[in-house]
Amino acid sequence: MTRVIIVRHGQSSYNIERRIQGRTDASTLTEKGQQDAIKVGQALSSISFHAIYSSPLQRAKSTAELILSQLTNTTALIQPAESLREIDLPLWAGMLTSEVKEKFPEDYRLWKESPHELKMTINENGTTKEHFPVLSLYAQAKEFWQEILSTHQGETILIVGHNGINRALISTALGIVPSRYHCLQQSNCAISVLNFAGGLGEPVQLESMNQTQHLGETLPSLRPGHKGVRLLLVRHGETEWNRQGRFQGQIDVPLNDNGRSQAAKAGEFLKDVAIDFAVSSTMARPKETAEIILKPHPDVKLEVDAGLREISHGLWEGKFESEIDQEFPGELQRWRTVPGEVQMPEGENLQDVWERSVAAWQSIIETALANQFHTGLIVAHDATNKTLLCYLLGLTPDNFWNFRQGNGAVSVIDYPAGLNGLPVLEAMNITSHLSGGVLDKTAAGAL
Repeated sequence: MTRVIIVRHGQSSYNIERRIQGRTDASTLTEKGQQDAIKVGQALSSISFHAIYSSPLQRAKSTAELILSQLTNTTALIQPAESLREIDLPLWAGMLTSEVKEKFPEDYRLWKESPHELKMTINENGTTKEHFPVLSLYAQAKEFWQEILSTHQGETILIVGHNGINRALISTALGIVPSRYHCLQQSNCAISVLNFAGGLGEPVQLESMNQTQHLGETLPSLRPGHKGVRLLLVRHGETEWNRQGRFQGQIDVPLNDNGRSQAAKAGEFLKDVAIDFAVSSTMARPKETAEIILKPHPDVKLEVDAGLREISHGLWEGKFESEIDQEFPGELQRWRTVPGEVQMPEGENLQDVWERSVAAWQSIIETALANQFHTGLIVAHDATNKTLLCYLLGLTPDNFWNFRQGNGAVSVIDYPAGLNGLPVLEAMNITSHLSGGVLDKTAAGAL
């Protein structure tokens, strides 16, 4: 496995001024940006990196240098990589966002609603050409992966980049299309973790995304003008069957003591978040997880929705992998490689889970918006959560294994424009409240 840790540069002078940075190199780290970069280094200090790659732009390069100053377990030097440069927005670079909105209203609307369609006509050495900023960025990200992954098989590497290129790196790794460019958040000095089985196009897992807890933030802050709803999607705490690696599916296995402890830690983590409503699967393990999390929120009534329950594994339920392999030869391997094509014997397939969980999800959002609720807690299961993440990012059930969901982990999904706009995955699989570090150390166990 190749582990890739991706960090966005620290807060810059242009970030503060709300200027478009693009490829300009005039922007420098603020004092906060410098301090946050040091905090990233401290959070990553115990990890041994075989290589460190940084965008050559000074805001990223300075961030990388400050991170490296805190790494006690690494002899790698920073290597500048041209393919980590930020998105190229030549007609807007250096302008205030408000000026861009005013001078290029139609292009700015396109940038927000259909970013892959945005084009800029530029003059290069006397030749006029059309430049598609987002499409070019995705091609650049693919180029980076193709170059780097073959060089670092089985190693751990650190990448320090920018908002746009980091989104493109995560998107090209997972197969998220350029039209979903704005559906992933990358905060200043946030940490994301990708695990590659091989090269680009081979199995890859997003272990976590946009962690900001090392900076003293519980959750990424809401975007300016946010008028929609925020959902905190949590996987239930550990059960004894999770620990044993036994498939549970719709058998109603309760939490074990560690699972209750994980739920309590998630409750402590979210205690200062203003939660307006809560919905759980009807099953005992998510319901108890939700009840424990809600202890600091006594006024919130827990609703339940059967659409959120775990996948029915049918005849696999109650069995270990070795037993399933013996009774259903080859099926477990298909489940690991083409999960969308597997029909559980006397159970469900992922399309069944998709239809009921997405219907439940949409209904929850509609109810929240109708009641003018802002933040909701949703507690469900591994397969349910992974299916919902595929749906939210425009992927298919075959992308199921691209996402990790640890027991007691928290993911954050915003609908900044309500149901009229695309959702934004603000953070995924936060487990710092469980492990104290940036890597997911929960024993995820069988579904």
